[in-house]
Amino acid sequence: MSLNPTAQVIIGAQFGDEGKGRMTAAYAAAVGRDGIVVRFNGGAQAGHTVVTPEGRRHVFSHVGSGTFAGAATFLSRFFVSHPLLFLKEWDTLIAQGVRPTVYVDPDSPVTTPYDMMINQIVEQERGANRHGSCGVGFGETLERHLRPNYALTVRELADAAALTTRLNAIRRHYAPARLARLGFASAAAQHQILLQSDAILEHFVADVRRFLDYVIIMDARTAIQGRQILFEGAQGLLLDQERGEFPHVTRSYTGLRNVLTLASEWGLKQLEVTYVTRAYLTRHGAGPLPHELPDKPYPGVTDATNLPNAYQGSLRFAWLDLDLLQRAISADLSDANPLSALTVYPRLAITCLDQLGGEKMRYYRGGQHCQATIASGVATVAEAVGIQDVRFGFKA
Repeated sequence: MSLNPTAQVIIGAQFGDEGKGRMTAAYAAAVGRDGIVVRFNGGAQAGHTVVTPEGRRHVFSHVGSGTFAGAATFLSRFFVSHPLLFLKEWDTLIAQGVRPTVYVDPDSPVTTPYDMMINQIVEQERGANRHGSCGVGFGETLERHLRPNYALTVRELADAAALTTRLNAIRRHYAPARLARLGFASAAAQHQILLQSDAILEHFVADVRRFLDYVIIMDARTAIQGRQILFEGAQGLLLDQERGEFPHVTRSYTGLRNVLTLASEWGLKQLEVTYVTRAYLTRHGAGPLPHELPDKPYPGVTDATNLPNAYQGSLRFAWLDLDLLQRAISADLSDANPLSALTVYPRLAITCLDQLGGEKMRYYRGGQHCQATIASGVATVAEAVGIQDVRFGFKA
């Protein structure tokens, strides 16, 4: 079967938690088992909630959000594999009677328990100055990956002896040195027993064996051949490592950049890009949030996924800022080369409109706090960002 030259792309246009999972699931439902969800950034820190019409619910973290519809998953080289969290998610899906098909690029970086430890120790030590990490070791994995002696990819997992040697080097040399570079040498000493635990290392090696039993290591071109490609983004444009407000960013390109690279390599001709935003703003974790509110913006707002946790605290809320939204989408679309043979067609999806409970839609534009009926508000959002193709009404 030949490659379908057109791909769908789902990108969060805010600080994450916009409804990317629901949008991916909706597109996947249209193509079923012919679809393949490509994770092109981030890692297992994603939390994409999908609820099927019959009430089946899952928060997709590692596996693509098109799984309930029968779509396969491809974890690209821009995705950080996390065997520990993958197994947790795998077991949860199996318990629901779902067995995902997951392909993994051999060059996908791998998170170890030591990346998680460093991440969590540092965030705890920062106290009120936390960066907003969720503590699963994503950024620390990529930091370690910059050092060839300590890097670890999926292709290197099969040799258990070599894996053990690499893990020993990471826990004995890299982890203490990394904590010291960050200014937390005393914390490294306090957690020495945990860092040097043989049981943790051995358990991870066993988990890796299970991980390899469940995934299919395959190059991208073979995995995607003959399938409808659905690129599923993680986090949002306002958390992009270059365009967000440092240090409260994620260590990845959350917009089109990685997609454009893969699309060029795979010979795609058209990308239909859906930018997703809630009808209000949210942020889970530290960092700036324009027009932040002390409580929910509308009485009907609910979120069963973003529960308070030790690293990110509680979900925060704000009014939608149309100028911020326009700048984020415009900057992302500027990455597409207008002279390229690849066509980028943008759409906008507005989720959570059902949560307004009949109230008027409120937002900021030009520094002014405005309100309008939902229909008028949706039209204003579309006009502000310059996108005519608008989908709305989806739940997040």
